[in-house]
Amino acid sequence: MSFKASANISGKTALITGGTKNLGGETAKDLASHGVNLFLHYRSNGEEAAKFQKELQTKYPDIKVEIYQGALTKADDVTKLFDAGLKAFDKGIDFAINNVGKVLKKPIIEITEEEFDEMDLVNNKVALFFLKEAGKKVNDNGRIVSIVTSLLAAYTPFYGIYQGTKAPVEFYAKALSKEVNNRFISVNNVAPGPMDTPFLYGQETDESVAYLKSVGFGQRLTETHDIVPIVRFLVSEGAWVTGQTIFASGGFTAH
Repeated sequence: MSFKASANISGKTALITGGTKNLGGETAKDLASHGVNLFLHYRSNGEEAAKFQKELQTKYPDIKVEIYQGALTKADDVTKLFDAGLKAFDKGIDFAINNVGKVLKKPIIEITEEEFDEMDLVNNKVALFFLKEAGKKVNDNGRIVSIVTSLLAAYTPFYGIYQGTKAPVEFYAKALSKEVNNRFISVNNVAPGPMDTPFLYGQETDESVAYLKSVGFGQRLTETHDIVPIVRFLVSEGAWVTGQTIFASGGFTAH
């Protein structure tokens, strides 16, 4: 066994959480265009997920696309996700990409225990057990990518609970990258800036969105097409990169 990195990822298989919409969906579309088979997790709206699956399969008939529904609230849920992926693809999983996340903009002094528990579950616990399962179950020379946030490098009020529950993923990735490097598996995080998806707008006012636009290239928000090529790079010719968090925010923050 030896380390291999290649721009040609045709025939590989990717497991993607949140893989039927927003950044996860755009990543799925991009990898499909490069011949990658897809095992796409979604939480809700099976009709929408099935429609997305059909569209991909119709456009790229030479690949296999499977979808999987799950809440991922327990460690066993994540185990079942990976086991289902391994059952669906007999050659195994080469790329594991985690998009699961939840944002809350609120002063620390107002955070409730219930809000903390939910944020910690989605951003921290799910991320840890995703990495655990990926570290055990992706193929040798596999690639693991977690989506975090460029707010990890921000000094700002109101986002402490989001930053605090996302921050552990940096250290999980560093540790896991060392633990699996004998199998030549790279483990990285990508930290987008404020992104032009529904994930952002529920927390922001028109004024705060205008500010976020003002600090990025071209006075615009991060868009999914800014991030997708970075994820693809990390699972292909960029696989020599490991244990890193790549901040991609158009100038919003710097780590």
